Amino acid sequence: MKFSVLFLLIAVILSTLAAAQTAPSRAEFEVASIRPVASDGARVDIGMHIDGAQARFNSLSLRACMRIAWDVKNYQLSGPDWYDSDRFNITAKLPQGTPQEQVREMLKNLLLDRFRITVHREKKDFAVYALKISKTGLRLKQTPPDPGPADTDAPKSLLDVKGSGSAAGVFADLGNGAYFTFADNRLIGHKMPVWRIADLLSTFMDKPVVDMTGLKPEANYEISLEITAEDYRTMQIRGALNSGIGLPAEAARLAELPTDSLSAALAAVGFMLDVRKAPLDVIVIDHADKTPIANQTSSQRKHHERTNHRAPHIRH
Repeated sequence: MKFSVLFLLIAVILSTLAAAQTAPSRAEFEVASIRPVASDGARVDIGMHIDGAQARFNSLSLRACMRIAWDVKNYQLSGPDWYDSDRFNITAKLPQGTPQEQVREMLKNLLLDRFRITVHREKKDFAVYALKISKTGLRLKQTPPDPGPADTDAPKSLLDVKGSGSAAGVFADLGNGAYFTFADNRLIGHKMPVWRIADLLSTFMDKPVVDMTGLKPEANYEISLEITAEDYRTMQIRGALNSGIGLPAEAARLAELPTDSLSAALAAVGFMLDVRKAPLDVIVIDHADKTPIANQTSSQRKHHERTNHRAPHIRH
């Protein structure tokens, strides 16, 4: 289990940030530090917290950070092996009054600068599972809306999500009362929109899962999927492979086994998976430094660029 814990946590958590809008000028953190994280592999704790003053991204790989910054799914990134395994803590100071939709762009520019990343985009046909409502109809319980009117004057963080995992299973707190667990041969989600359920299922499948239910993205549901111990193991192995972790050939072959109990559990709540092909955008990393350049303030970085005449990043 320990080889796939980080991926299982990241797979759902990373979709929490709202889609970024293009800022009129280059969006940057005032100051930011990136530090490598050492881990013994027995337990993983990750988290993201963004408020009006600071952004923290804890124990995330470069791939995970790029998923946030470029707003893409795991299968839409292609890069070196180490960008899955090496993990970092990022702490950054936000300029006063920074809106949430600029955080992605700030993180993107930080990664481009510190890791000297260059990328290009291309289209690729993927075999996908279309998540659809079966003919019997949806049988998920919808999460009731939060009681009482929202207190718009109360200070609150824009994002505060965290997760932990070990050989016993994984848990992710998605903020605002939402969470999921994957342990004891059961996947449980509380306050989950269907698009997030599709993202979670993509973690454990041999193909990406795309939400084609037509359900409202703001509607939340309760879901519980009970599977066999054999399928639980297969799903763990798929999670590791989907994250780019190399496994022995005999273990990788287990990922090809059918997960009939998962299909049955999905059918019981009114879902079906339909195989089809879909063209999707893919971001290919042409270059990335394994070690980020020294921590600098934005003014120091600009001075460094002026004095060293560094060429701008291309095709990002």
